[in-house]
Amino acid sequence: MWTRRAFLAAAGTGFAAGLMPRRAEALAVADQVFASSVQCADGSYGAVLLNERGGLIASVALPDRGHDITLSPTGQAVVFARQPGTFALVFDPRGSAAPLTVPSVAGRHFFGHGAFSPDGRLLYATENDFDNARGVIGLYDVGAGYRRIGEFDTFGIGPHELLLSADGTTLVVANGGIETHPDYGRTELNLDSMDPSLSFISAVDGALIGQLRLSAALHQLSIRHLAFDAKGRVWFGCQFRGPSAESPQLVGYATRDGDIRLIELPAEPLRALRNYVGSVAATVAGDLIAVSSPEGNMLLAIDPDTARPVATLDLANGCGLAGVEAGFLASSGEGDLIGFAGTEAAPQHFDFRFDNHLRRLV
Repeated sequence: MWTRRAFLAAAGTGFAAGLMPRRAEALAVADQVFASSVQCADGSYGAVLLNERGGLIASVALPDRGHDITLSPTGQAVVFARQPGTFALVFDPRGSAAPLTVPSVAGRHFFGHGAFSPDGRLLYATENDFDNARGVIGLYDVGAGYRRIGEFDTFGIGPHELLLSADGTTLVVANGGIETHPDYGRTELNLDSMDPSLSFISAVDGALIGQLRLSAALHQLSIRHLAFDAKGRVWFGCQFRGPSAESPQLVGYATRDGDIRLIELPAEPLRALRNYVGSVAATVAGDLIAVSSPEGNMLLAIDPDTARPVATLDLANGCGLAGVEAGFLASSGEGDLIGFAGTEAAPQHFDFRFDNHLRRLV
């Protein structure tokens, strides 16, 4: 994440001068900058930059629906296509370079998530080797125009979100365990034999450091989204693909020494999640975790030390979460932006629909 000073310095006067007056004003008063994929009122897709007050700073068009956005230490951002999309779009949030479209290679598609190496030289992206029902991490050389230079195995099926450890040595991958193939769209092909897992993989050579699974009885609990807390634990959110009458726990955490567990949410917030967690986020300090459910129209904040809920918020189609110093900013598929669990941002409404993820850039 960039500091405001670094972002503005790198953007330079040319970026601000090139903005329309209202957008230039939004940049001038911004303490924080957020990014999200959106669907516009005319049905087209794009990505937007907003300040913490909901002021629109900039936008970029996308060829199709985007999913998550990741930021490079050097300042570039990448929007990944929603599964089974075949593009990643590189853009400069400061406006100093034209967008670059990076296509997936033959036999692969993107899963909507990725991360940069600490030096910004490599981009890691979760992908589907769909003819072999195998998850991979695509490796892209940033300096060579995002040329794909290889891949790592995720040691699982259907990888979704990917995180890089604070020391830059380990990739943590949520293998959702669900087989899909673009010939069948988003149809899930192996619900009876799902195999979700959490893989810890060397960012240097792709070696498997460790892999964790929940109990066999929970094999239809797809691990999807991740966030680190202050103690370095990996918090995860799940989506249940089993019988709708069942309501297993959906949120848990794991450690690199082999501990993985689901926390016991009380009956009412668990019911409200409706077997679906769409996003997981942590505050900047990692002292609060939040999960969202667009299916249940609900946001939930959790104290990671006690594993107990501390706040809830009803938000229709709410999914995007971005951690700030105190609490979170949340977005919805209805076009709403609102503060949650300690952030007093005034509610804002837009004429576009936010996609599932909201990321803080500054």
